[in-house]
Amino acid sequence: MDNLLGDFLRARRERVSPADVGLPDSGRRRVRGLRREELALLAGISSDYYIRLEQGRDQNPSAQVLDALARALGLDEPSRRHLHQLAAPAQPGQAEPRVPASIVELISTWPTNPAYVQDRLTNVLAANPIAAAVSPNYTTGRNLLRAVFLDPAERDLRRDWDQMAADGVAGLRAALGPDLDAAAELVDDLTAGSERFRDLWARHDVKPRTGHLVRFRHPVAGNLDLHSDKLDIPGPVSLQLVVFHATPGTRDAEALASLANLVSAS
Repeated sequence: MDNLLGDFLRARRERVSPADVGLPDSGRRRVRGLRREELALLAGISSDYYIRLEQGRDQNPSAQVLDALARALGLDEPSRRHLHQLAAPAQPGQAEPRVPASIVELISTWPTNPAYVQDRLTNVLAANPIAAAVSPNYTTGRNLLRAVFLDPAERDLRRDWDQMAADGVAGLRAALGPDLDAAAELVDDLTAGSERFRDLWARHDVKPRTGHLVRFRHPVAGNLDLHSDKLDIPGPVSLQLVVFHATPGTRDAEALASLANLVSAS
């Protein structure tokens, strides 16, 4: 039986040092981070109860206990919500994702704004031609996490690869919550093929997918800094519309327009 709650608590406990929470460090320690007893003390619960939680022998903590553990671990708000999700009853899996036809039509009318639709596993379900010109992995049928970790060309393309890799893994955990079975094949493939993915997955970081600046090293357009906005698409399954744009009047905007002209001429 999976012990998602315990695995998360253990991973986060091991990343908190005694000094972080004002506890004296007695010197050499046999474990990384806080001891179980120390975390229980900080959260105001018994050591025995905390050990049962971490070992998966008790998987029904109250919201008050979860909040106390979140405070003791110094979790941010997305990680606190994730902790509560892991302790909630399992929910049925999502239905097969379908991109609304109106969204496909909409992004096809944007010649200079790269755009694509992804599901919670980062499978690309729809994309416009200028997106594919920015990266061939922005193409229907590709998986962006597989590309980031397993495609050497993608690593060359991204000047901010390290940060993107970390955000991608944390974003996957945030999107899945306790429904890790939905990503079992993807996680297995990335675990087998990428040491960096294995390290990041073991951290149990949680970070919802939001907009940010993406820095490309494009073979035609050169260095290209694009703003990426992620918009949730209402519906029965989790889909996001991702749209790139350059700051008007910049070299990035000129380079993106030139790339769009190449696409339209081809």
